[in-house]
Amino acid sequence: MTQGAGQGPEVERTATLRDFRVPAYVHETGPYAHTAHPGDTATPTDEAYPDGYTPTQRDLPVVSRTETVQVRVDPAPAAPAPQPATGPGPLFVVGDVHGYLDELVTALQEQGLIDASGQWCAGTARLWFLGDFTDRGPDGIGVIDLVMRLSAEAAAAGGYCKALMGNHELLLLGAKRFGDTPVNSGAGTATFQAAWLLNGGQKTDMDRLQDHHLQWMARLDAVEEVDGYLLVHSDTTAYLDYGDSIEAVNDTVRETLTRNDADECWDLFRKFTKRFSFRDEGGADAVRSLLDTYGGTRIVHGHSPIPYLLGEVGSEDGEDAAGPVVEGPHVYADGLAIAMDGGVTMAGKLLVRQLPLTT
Repeated sequence: MTQGAGQGPEVERTATLRDFRVPAYVHETGPYAHTAHPGDTATPTDEAYPDGYTPTQRDLPVVSRTETVQVRVDPAPAAPAPQPATGPGPLFVVGDVHGYLDELVTALQEQGLIDASGQWCAGTARLWFLGDFTDRGPDGIGVIDLVMRLSAEAAAAGGYCKALMGNHELLLLGAKRFGDTPVNSGAGTATFQAAWLLNGGQKTDMDRLQDHHLQWMARLDAVEEVDGYLLVHSDTTAYLDYGDSIEAVNDTVRETLTRNDADECWDLFRKFTKRFSFRDEGGADAVRSLLDTYGGTRIVHGHSPIPYLLGEVGSEDGEDAAGPVVEGPHVYADGLAIAMDGGVTMAGKLLVRQLPLTT
């Protein structure tokens, strides 16, 4: 598959800001006015976004890990992952990593998935990453390298380590391929490079990005169903725009990336950036629309940090620093949705949990 790797020059972090225009509606007032989700309202479902919605402002506030909400998660066992006598091994899922390699290694070790040297030690266990490996944190490429290596080690041991496509994978691909190329955002001038920088793009990641990283990201699936769990990255119904089966969605996403059209890739990124479809009134019905189409009995997603799903976050200037306490994955939407983004970028904890969840 031609991945379009290397298209567009690597530029300095400030080079594209002159091309960036913020649509007027991002300045609207309301309960989410300071969360930089254009068009969000008190019921921020997909339908709450204006027709021209484009994620060209920061998708979430830039929040210091030392100044805001502390997300407490129950300690996980350090013993190796339990192995069944027969059949597939236990199933684990990982929330958004966003470049926090050290936190990821610690979380995987606590669940008995890797040993002290960072090698796969979980035999036939099955591990799914829900996307968003880079941006905001210090070592996104190191995270990708680890996931790629564990994929090979797990397969050799009879298990597997797999990953889904997140919106930040699409963002990094677009920034590398298209750089400053203007795209049809539907709300003024936009570029992938500007959006990447505004949403936590790290120059060190771009400098270390190689063709095999690009090829790996471009081939990731967007949706998968395992043991009755429908795994996706984003808490949005936008997946329905890309096919009426898991295979169709995954094929359509890969074909879109293969065509290497900047506007098509931008539209894909834009839709994968939508969030909060499963929250508030009508959220359970939104989940059911996906389950009815793609299968499964519960949906598992990352993308939206649990403190934001709860509607309670500390302020950017350090007020309300105690914030909400999150005990682990957030189960909501009449018990049909499990949120796995523990908010590692905002003083939370990177979540790695076995399914089914235990109380």
